[in-house]
Amino acid sequence: MTSHPRRIWLCADDYGAAPGVSAAIRELISRRRINATSVMVAAPHFDNEEATALAKLNSSEKRAALGLHVTLTGPLQPLSADFVPQRHGRFLQLNAMLRLATARRLQPEPLANEIVAQLKKFIDVFGRPPDFLDGHQHIQLFPQVRDAFLKVVAERAPAAWVRQCGRPRRGRRLRDHKALVLDILSLGFRRKATKLGIAVNPAFAGSYAFKARANYARLFPRFLSGLPDGGLIMCHPGVVDAELKGLDSLTTLREQEFAFFSSDAFLQVLAEHNVALARPH
Repeated sequence: MTSHPRRIWLCADDYGAAPGVSAAIRELISRRRINATSVMVAAPHFDNEEATALAKLNSSEKRAALGLHVTLTGPLQPLSADFVPQRHGRFLQLNAMLRLATARRLQPEPLANEIVAQLKKFIDVFGRPPDFLDGHQHIQLFPQVRDAFLKVVAERAPAAWVRQCGRPRRGRRLRDHKALVLDILSLGFRRKATKLGIAVNPAFAGSYAFKARANYARLFPRFLSGLPDGGLIMCHPGVVDAELKGLDSLTTLREQEFAFFSSDAFLQVLAEHNVALARPH
């Protein structure tokens, strides 16, 4: 007898980052190839038109969970007044933010105010709180940031769940240093979320080295290894355009991911691993 398939979340990050990214994500949702996306409301190309087009996909039947992709790293600009730290009106780059967070040199109030500003914008354009919240470049896991992030969620979006980035035990590869760092950072994040009564995804996958030689079709089956019901796979599908090139170094790999999720090979991999996409509520 065939067991029931594992139901997972396949979440496309960065909706709103560029028109080509948003259009690709909407196409995959409409074809039921992904079932979640997190929205980058701080991106300069995100507007009411992009929000309306996304929300329309859920108008008759909910096809995708919609989340807030909290953004606190450059080259984007803060939505709140007097955010610090910043440089020339923009967030600092990832490594600079990580150094400050690790040294406990960030200020809690500006962090919380910026997260609140992004949450308010999400609610303004979609007319409701997000189903979940996560962070661009995993910023929600950083020391100090996680405290502000979880405090805002607990107070202003208590029904939402949040993304932790710890891998399932069976899916851990010790040579993957980036994923190992996420495992470690997620330990404290999960403890704090649980203490506040905030739900988290039980396991995470989808991290890999964003290098030109990466073969996403070969990588994806590894992400399914040991992933339990409710587990989440992060992805970054998109079509490269001028706006994306000006914002992000992750370009051609987005097209490779988009092609894979659009293909019959993707459906075959899910079937071979007895996995299906969870139905959004």
